Amino acid sequence: MSRAAATAARVSPFLDLESAPFTFPGSRILVQRAGDGVTVRLAEYERRLEDCVLVRTLRVLGPSGRAAAVTAVTADRIEFGEAGVTLTFDGSDALSLGGDGTVAWSAELDLPFAPAVRTSSALRIAVTPASTELRPDARFVAQVSEHPDAEGHARALDETARVWDAWFERTPAVREDLADMTAFCWWVLGANIVSLPGRGARAVVPSKIGYVGLWQWDAYFIASGLRHGDPELAREQLELAFAFPTADGQLPDVVHDEGVLASSDDLPPGDRENLRRAGSAIADPSAPIPLTKPPLAAWALRRLEDFVDDPAWFDTAWATVARSQDWWFAHSDLDGDGMPEYGHPYSSGLDDSPVFDAELPVASPDLAAYLIVQDDLLATRARSVGDAAGAARHATRSARTLELLEGMWDDSAGFFRSAGAGTPVDAEAVVSLLPLLTGRLPGRYVTGILAALDDPDRFASTWTVPTVARRDPSYSDERMWRGPVWVNVNALLAEGLAVSGQAERARELIEQTLRLVIHGGGPHEYFNPATGEKARTATTAFGWSAALFVDLAVGVSR
Repeated sequence: MSRAAATAARVSPFLDLESAPFTFPGSRILVQRAGDGVTVRLAEYERRLEDCVLVRTLRVLGPSGRAAAVTAVTADRIEFGEAGVTLTFDGSDALSLGGDGTVAWSAELDLPFAPAVRTSSALRIAVTPASTELRPDARFVAQVSEHPDAEGHARALDETARVWDAWFERTPAVREDLADMTAFCWWVLGANIVSLPGRGARAVVPSKIGYVGLWQWDAYFIASGLRHGDPELAREQLELAFAFPTADGQLPDVVHDEGVLASSDDLPPGDRENLRRAGSAIADPSAPIPLTKPPLAAWALRRLEDFVDDPAWFDTAWATVARSQDWWFAHSDLDGDGMPEYGHPYSSGLDDSPVFDAELPVASPDLAAYLIVQDDLLATRARSVGDAAGAARHATRSARTLELLEGMWDDSAGFFRSAGAGTPVDAEAVVSLLPLLTGRLPGRYVTGILAALDDPDRFASTWTVPTVARRDPSYSDERMWRGPVWVNVNALLAEGLAVSGQAERARELIEQTLRLVIHGGGPHEYFNPATGEKARTATTAFGWSAALFVDLAVGVSR
């Protein structure tokens, strides 16, 4: 059995057409179960899948005239065994349905001329722009037709298999106990590839279920996993994240089909309405608020240095990162004390964290830690290219930020405390642990953080690390960023432990994080810390969880 075939065999048990839809690298089409058939939807930026239905129900009819059950799902096809029929992709914008003989099928399309039961040698379902007369609420619809030639379905099967085989050949090698989940996570990364029109690159999106765009933070974590099997695709993620800075250097929160999300003025209507329902003043601020993501750009760029050989590209990328770092200090230090702040919860990546129940802007210890790490990496880069003045500037600013971070420690509470509009925030969240990332904390602060990690009333849960201390009134096992475990946070904390002289604890956290994803059944968006299962509202087949599982699995397998 070839390497690709072996990987495909490992992936198949996870492809349930529910949490893991049938899709294809570069395609927006998703196929999922629906009653006695399947439903076909199109993934679009900031549109619910229910609003993007192409075929409500597609049934394949067996010899009895009843709907044939799905008997197998592999990366390249869905099999309807009783009918001897397969469904596969025919390029990125069409599906092909066919079998050895005549195929009987029925489809419910959201169109006035939805076809009744038909038979044909092979069926092609193509995505086409919607007619406003027929579907004023839709951007795209399905065009159902017979395959133009008898061999068309066979060619589609072969080409879809070829694309997936090429992807699976790149699957990173890991320990045997991690191989099944690594294979599935590698499938997730391939399945989440989309083409962003006019952007000139492939984006590996967080999920085709609800997150169809390139989020800056996600791109950094996703590139970390991709680098082990497809470093050029990893580079494309950073290229997109760095491609559209504002005039003053700010990197946008999201790059999507219709532009970028870099300001509260760019918020899609659904987001704005959700903020209004929550009673948030930032739904309609008096002035535009910049929207970005935490400054981990240098962290991500450094991780590609041994994988991509292109000095000129790195020169340009490091210059972009340096300008973005300057933006944080020039435009996000809203109270003028030298410490940048989050002007909007979205810029933190931890949107629903209780630290943002406080009045904005919020000074948070995680942001201070990221800025210290980024300045340290920029200083190292400057020294490597002979820029002594630049190195000194970044090192001096890093040292000053570290002083300010140490001033956020609350001795009586035993943690780094956030502040909202200058007022200390009561909530104890995972942001208070992330200063470990600096690797430069005096010992008493490291000791304090380790005590918090070991305390069952704080962060020592069945499955660690919860994103809010368990004793905190806002704690929830299920609510996003108010308790559930996130793979990216664990990965950052493990790195922080390692650089803070706690290598064995770092290894333990990595191993437990890998066990969590396996126990939970896949790389979900976030996990219940009591059960280790997917939290109810979490997205499945989530990009950064998949990528970081791969990254961590490779690391512990060496």
